[in-house]
Amino acid sequence: MLHVTRTPSRSTGLAGELRRAGLEVRNDAGTRAMYASDASLYRIPPMAVVRPRDAAEVAATLEVARAAGVPVTSRGGGTSIAGNAVGRGIVLDFSRHMNRVLSIDPEARTATVQPGTVHAVLQRAALPHGVRFGPDPSSHSRCTIGGMIGNNACGNRALGYGRTSDNVRGMTQLLASGETLVTGYDADGRPVAHGPADLLSDLRRVTGRHLATARTEFDRFGRQVSGYAVQHLLPERFDLNQALVGSEGTLAIVTEATVRLVKDPDHRVLVAVGFDDIVAAGAAAPVVTTFAPTACEGMDERLVAVLRARRGDAAVPPLPRGRAWLFVEIAGDDRAEVLDRARALARAGLGVESILVTDPATAARLWRIREAGAGLAGRAPSGRPAWPGWEDAAVPPEQLGSYLARFDELVAAHGMTSAPYGHFGDGCMHVRLDYPLDRPDGLRVLRRFLVAAAELVAEYGGSLSGEHGDGRARGELLPTMYSADAIALFGGIKHAFDPDNLLNPGVLVDPDPFDADVRVAGVAPYRARLAFAYEHDGGDLAQAVHRCTGVGSCRADNSAAGGVMCPSYLATREEKDSTRGRARVLQDVVRGAVDWRSPAVAESLDLCLACKGCLSDCPTGIDLATYKAEALHQRYRRRLRPLAHYTLGWLPRWSRLAGYAPRVANLAVRLPFLRRLAPPLLGIDPRRSLPTFAPTPFRRWWAARVAPTATTGRPVLLFVDTFTNSFSPTVAEAVVRLLRTAGFEPRLPAASLCCGLTWISTGQLDAATRILGRTVAELAAAVRAGVPVVGIEPSCTAVLRSDAVELLAGTDREADARTVAAATLTVAELLATAEGWVPPDLTGTVVVAQPHCHHHAVLGWSADRALLERTGATVTTLAGCCGLAGNFGVERGHYEVSVRVAGQNLLPALDAHPDAVVLADGFSCRTQVADLRQRPSLHLAELLAGPDPVGSH
Repeated sequence: MLHVTRTPSRSTGLAGELRRAGLEVRNDAGTRAMYASDASLYRIPPMAVVRPRDAAEVAATLEVARAAGVPVTSRGGGTSIAGNAVGRGIVLDFSRHMNRVLSIDPEARTATVQPGTVHAVLQRAALPHGVRFGPDPSSHSRCTIGGMIGNNACGNRALGYGRTSDNVRGMTQLLASGETLVTGYDADGRPVAHGPADLLSDLRRVTGRHLATARTEFDRFGRQVSGYAVQHLLPERFDLNQALVGSEGTLAIVTEATVRLVKDPDHRVLVAVGFDDIVAAGAAAPVVTTFAPTACEGMDERLVAVLRARRGDAAVPPLPRGRAWLFVEIAGDDRAEVLDRARALARAGLGVESILVTDPATAARLWRIREAGAGLAGRAPSGRPAWPGWEDAAVPPEQLGSYLARFDELVAAHGMTSAPYGHFGDGCMHVRLDYPLDRPDGLRVLRRFLVAAAELVAEYGGSLSGEHGDGRARGELLPTMYSADAIALFGGIKHAFDPDNLLNPGVLVDPDPFDADVRVAGVAPYRARLAFAYEHDGGDLAQAVHRCTGVGSCRADNSAAGGVMCPSYLATREEKDSTRGRARVLQDVVRGAVDWRSPAVAESLDLCLACKGCLSDCPTGIDLATYKAEALHQRYRRRLRPLAHYTLGWLPRWSRLAGYAPRVANLAVRLPFLRRLAPPLLGIDPRRSLPTFAPTPFRRWWAARVAPTATTGRPVLLFVDTFTNSFSPTVAEAVVRLLRTAGFEPRLPAASLCCGLTWISTGQLDAATRILGRTVAELAAAVRAGVPVVGIEPSCTAVLRSDAVELLAGTDREADARTVAAATLTVAELLATAEGWVPPDLTGTVVVAQPHCHHHAVLGWSADRALLERTGATVTTLAGCCGLAGNFGVERGHYEVSVRVAGQNLLPALDAHPDAVVLADGFSCRTQVADLRQRPSLHLAELLAGPDPVGSH
């Protein structure tokens, strides 16, 4: 029996020891909440988080841990789905500092990396040399090489490139004792290991006592990843390098690795094959592999339906007929040969219909469906939250079809639903299930199902894990597929490496129960005194914040796919500034572990731009902008607020007052002494320019010039927001001209209306609800008379389309809010309905377009894109956030991050196209462009309508 380490109840003394050792340590409540979970079911708060800069600091951490008897858990991107990256003692976060590609040798086709190197970073460094790291998990944009080594990750292209263990050429590791172990291969390819002699002799003795088991129970098929890779310790092999890959940080800590690189094929094509059901797709996979594909991935309509529900039909490219699909990649250096092989597969008659995709952009869109699987599957077909725990089983590929049929029967028998997908060519299935963890018997259902599922896999000669590792989710179930002798062998290996059980205890050997420390178990619904309705989560904030499953898409640069999430994390690279980090803190709030007024909540939300990028870009549909507004509401309700909440948050009020004498207001804020005093008094960063009030607000212009000259066009109601009315009236004037030329007759509400956006963004939600109630009441009357509402400012339009319903649900204005939301359009959406109207010819015009984040996330920018294509303009559409984000970039303390966010996409594009027309519908986007590059920018209506021939002001 192994010695079980005991951890002190408080982390303060341990953190002090770690700091005295010169280490970067975090042990505040927020950090412990963020690192308590990975992408698994589990929540285990650590005592402290250490972010080492080099191997010496890892060794120093181990020295403190040994002295204190505290366990150590290694963590990369925190994307482990089995609970391999959480622990009760010290968590070593390698992603912060030890994240570099140290060298690339194109001739030898190897790269040496630190464990925290993100897979995508390695690929970017290798691709210019015509090589790549072969294994590519769906989480490649944020998972780390160290994590891949820990799990023996495989990814979509394992058929072509093998598992991680097949691609690691050498490692430097630290043992729990602090001694160094170096593994690899000599010039002739023979395995070598340099480390403590007693360790090597102990391993040989342990294996020798269990030789028959080691020879017969392991390495039966390619995806047998569960347990230790004992086959590599056989006397005829004794390849410690491969044996350590997949050991989940329980035997040693990787500080450096040399990996094999492969030549990137010159040509890739995709063959999509449709089937009647997923069982038929699984049964066909072994035949598909005879065409030597690099990937063979499967899914069915259940997963695709979730994507359509989340992002609309346009998010799914055309698929072949069927209810299940295999996506098969054929690759090689000879294009003709690749196409011949692909056509032969397409003609093989394996399914209902096959299509050959040669366009890389279309293929990329199809692959993104598969890559988003873990997040999309976070909602089960039932509509309930779906959880990991049995997401990774594998069977010999020839058994997959039958296994899938039996698995669906098992799920249904337990009253659950699922949407399986995975690496069908390898026999590996991924799935998440709607375990009833909100019920009192939820954990009992979880246990019954997982035991039955393990028995089913064992019946098929399969593996509990096919690439994610066993972790906390499956360690207890290993006796289902292995004999008692094999389990004893695992214990002997662990004892040889780590006799004091210091490294990642509770995993693989002497495992913790898989139904212990389940994050959502026992968390009561959180419905009392909430401002938002959380309609998509049954009115439950706890369910809403637990949408975050930890897959970590927010830690990736999503701009290549046109995404926005998460600008603050990309600016700081701090977990607390990621969508996931914030969600973890809020999960601790709803479970009662952290208070709304805790500094942990304030710090985690401070740099959230409320861009809503996560609403559209996170596959789980989490909405941190809404949660931030709720958090501010809960924190400051009936309390004194920060000054910026009264200045920027009440901007519509101040603008209305300034509208009576705009020239006086402009003069006042530009007087030298007021220019110096105003920013600190108003809570504004002094480096920000203050917006200029227009001499003639739009509504005054309208009353003087437009109202008396109404036309007979189709009526539409303009929603003129504060920003447009007070600061950019020429935008609204252009909208009027444009809509009239398209056959519409713009009208204005009788009174000036407000959407309450600035109150929402500052968490003044009681006031926002009152303001929105008045607004939707008037707008709804027009809508019921058959007049649609057209928004000008994207963020305000998005409020009418989305936030208004959430705030007014359950009130006497709910019906009005729903009526308005259904009838609110953007300018581009309205113009798409204009019969006979032809947009101006802008051929030769170069446009750099910065879609507003809320336009991207809530409204969708597809209508704008289609309209611009009709003009013939050459358009570069930017991903990401501009960085100003309403009041965020104006507030004191946010300037540097705001500029860094702008530097991600906007500023490089402006600098690359100095003569382009800048298109930015959002007032904040136009302000950021003017502030940081002193360039003018136009609203879509200004671009299409052209200058006012009469002149406005």
